[in-house]
Amino acid sequence: MAGNSFGTLFRFTTWGESHGPAIGVVVDGVPPRLPLAEPDIQRWLDKRKPGQSRFTTQRREDDLVRILSGVFDGVTTGTPIQLLIENTDQRSKDYRNSADRFRPGHADYTYWKKYGVRDYRGGGRASARETASRVAAGAVARAILGPGITIRGALIQIGPHRIDRDRWDWQAVEENPFWCPDAAMVPVWTDYLDGVRKAGSSAGAVIEVVAGGVPAGLGEPIYDKLDGDLARALMTINAVKGVEIGAGFAAAALRGEENADEMRIRNGRVAFLSNHAGGILGGISTGQDIVVRFAVKATSSIPTPLRSVDTEGNEVEIATHGRHDPCVGIRAVPVGEAMVACVLADHLLRHRALGGDV
Repeated sequence: MAGNSFGTLFRFTTWGESHGPAIGVVVDGVPPRLPLAEPDIQRWLDKRKPGQSRFTTQRREDDLVRILSGVFDGVTTGTPIQLLIENTDQRSKDYRNSADRFRPGHADYTYWKKYGVRDYRGGGRASARETASRVAAGAVARAILGPGITIRGALIQIGPHRIDRDRWDWQAVEENPFWCPDAAMVPVWTDYLDGVRKAGSSAGAVIEVVAGGVPAGLGEPIYDKLDGDLARALMTINAVKGVEIGAGFAAAALRGEENADEMRIRNGRVAFLSNHAGGILGGISTGQDIVVRFAVKATSSIPTPLRSVDTEGNEVEIATHGRHDPCVGIRAVPVGEAMVACVLADHLLRHRALGGDV
């Protein structure tokens, strides 16, 4: 299987399966002498781990990370950093009915067609369990970026219910189980997801990630555009079906003078009067906030019987058992943050390699 690595100078490779003994990641390209310890990584894994509310899977994983290499006396050594996260709450028996049946909307059929074999226990490599490794890599990326660059994510839509952006409050994001910046939307989402769960169904979501403090000049102008790499990074997350930067698809409805982010000089520096570009022009960061959004489809694993086929070519029905997120978008918030951090760390190192001053 190819394609398990991501990045250029800051590069990580994830490994492991949902129901194997462990998952993990090897992170390469990290500069030496950066302070790094397990608690620096654990704080972000705790944000993603399952079982924290009734709106996420009830699989109980502590997601405790161990640093196996690349750190000595509390600082990075410049060698590959290997991180291990043990799986401790697998229930493989829940998936026996899907051993020879393909779950609609899942990767079962495509994996079987490509490899001729698949790990049906929770989806194997196709499981969202793999994203814990990404979050661990993202924590290392944040150490490279330093405290001057902030990366924050929020859930802005579940099913048909969108937040009111006029009520956006970053403090509220930390105070509810949805990472919602609109406190008034929390009871609406609560009632909606309770109904979805009781109906044996699931819901999709939209997540927004904002990176502040990003210096101007990151990114390459043609095939390694910063927005292109961000889009690719977010599209590699399980269940993501769409990405937009800045105004995104809404830009198609704007006239040229509306969409253009006009400029003035304020206190001797360039100041943009709007940010429809999402902080990126020509594939290169402008110094404004980088704003990205991604859409996550409804969870494919649901208990409602669905029509499918089996490995013998028979038409069958299948209901997915086990413990699953009624809205996988909730736990995708820290995953999106992590992937944005990894892309920015990679481009920051590439910029420095060219003699950039950041």
